[in-house]
Amino acid sequence: MIEENNSVQKMWEDYLKSIGENVNNSTKKYTSWHFCDNEKDANELANLVKEEIKKATASLYYWYELGEETEPKVGDLSIITDWNGIAQCIIETSKINIVPFKEVTEEFARLEGEGDKTLKHWSNVHMNYFSRELQGQEKEFSEDMLVLCEEFKLVYK
Repeated sequence: MIEENNSVQKMWEDYLKSIGENVNNSTKKYTSWHFCDNEKDANELANLVKEEIKKATASLYYWYELGEETEPKVGDLSIITDWNGIAQCIIETSKINIVPFKEVTEEFARLEGEGDKTLKHWSNVHMNYFSRELQGQEKEFSEDMLVLCEEFKLVYK
């Protein structure tokens, strides 16, 4: 397991202080992660979140079904890092919708804030990403696969 960068804990403490909570007795919890599977995209997407352009993300529901990932819930807090694990901002999950890939909407693609913000761009990028993710699995990408569409709001940067 990779050790969490000190900036993550510092950002969490600063966030709690900003909302009037004490780090020693707060019941709030967080996860810490970066977007995507490469440095360029991870850093670019973190910046889009900080600029409040990116307000959503999508993941294959397959990983939650396998128990590989913990399914996010409304109200969850996440510290978004860059590729190197340096804290960039904190988001709060505001909406979850699970739909087949082929039923993701133009509105959701726009909320993701990537590229030209069209469904066509979103579909191409995510089809490629999800296909890469599934390499080595006994499963191939299909447009019928379920996608967890997560909307969020920036709460601290």
